[in-house]
Amino acid sequence: MFKQIEPEKIPYNWGIQSLCKLKYYKHPHGCPNHGVREDCPPNQPLINEVLDFEKEIYVIYTKFKVGKFAERMRLDHLEWSEHPRQWYNPRRWQPRARKLHRNDLTEAIEKTGLTKIVLSPEAQGVNVTELMKNIGISLKWGWPPEHIVENQKYLNNTVYLVSLGGHGLDA
Repeated sequence: MFKQIEPEKIPYNWGIQSLCKLKYYKHPHGCPNHGVREDCPPNQPLINEVLDFEKEIYVIYTKFKVGKFAERMRLDHLEWSEHPRQWYNPRRWQPRARKLHRNDLTEAIEKTGLTKIVLSPEAQGVNVTELMKNIGISLKWGWPPEHIVENQKYLNNTVYLVSLGGHGLDA
């Protein structure tokens, strides 16, 4: 899916880039790529220095039913019954979700003529939670999500892959 957004509705600032340094599961010092990879903060400019805010900009997003995927993992790997984090391990579901996202990116480029895609808006200081809220989608951040088998409530467990598309300042 893709949706045009007014540039003033794209929340961004340098502080968002520092979120990469916050600790998370098995990473007490934050993302190991921060300051290492060229495409990661602090090596990246803010989004307004990447996309031309005078031209149209689109949020390109892919909804992935991670709960459905996790249920298949739960059923296929009974040895993980005490470890729901394994069912939701991003290394298992992200390749499929990224493939779907590439399809959405291709469609957006073909239909709009975008010339610049920003695959990780957070690296350019974009607050993705607020960005998605501005287009009517509320993100849930608890991880792993609660996996409720009763009435297939796990089907409500979704994630979004989010990119921004527009035209580069050099175009």
